[in-house]
Amino acid sequence: MHVIYKLAVLSLLLYIVASMHSIWTFTAESEYKKADAALVLGTRLDGEDPSYALRERIDHAVWLYEQELVERIVFTGGLTPGGLISEAEASKAYALTLGIPEEAILLEGSSLVTRENMLFTKELADELNLQNFLLVSDPFHMKRALMMADVFGLDVEAAPTPSSVYKTWAEQFPFVLRETLAYVGNQVTFNRSF
Repeated sequence: MHVIYKLAVLSLLLYIVASMHSIWTFTAESEYKKADAALVLGTRLDGEDPSYALRERIDHAVWLYEQELVERIVFTGGLTPGGLISEAEASKAYALTLGIPEEAILLEGSSLVTRENMLFTKELADELNLQNFLLVSDPFHMKRALMMADVFGLDVEAAPTPSSVYKTWAEQFPFVLRETLAYVGNQVTFNRSF
């Protein structure tokens, strides 16, 4: 029994390390297929304005729209505690300043975590008959985001931002570790292989 326990712990540790490596080295193809919409995952604001990380995501979605790869952009993210505006509303305001027409923008303004981004976007997609998405987020967040999209039956293709806001190893490691633990935890919770 003692040997089985050690093997189980060792297997879990190896799986975590392998997952961390796959998140750290994840890349997506740069040639995207056309989709109904870009799905931009929200992240924190600076006051009422998108943070640098969120602006990177919005800028990339705007580029996808300008390349005519998507017809619409869905901004996600709700009102965080102490906030004055939702992440989705702040994203929309910024995208409007970049010339995106208001009728091309859809908001999912209730979610606070990646799981909710996907759940509430699935409801929006069903309501508006949106079939597929280019999924926009930080490259280090993409692997877990793809898994969550799969859990809720969203047809997505990875469209990570061209670079991560986490530039140095010291910035990347804590984020990748958090993503790894969330990724492994989600796999266990949802009993999904990925």
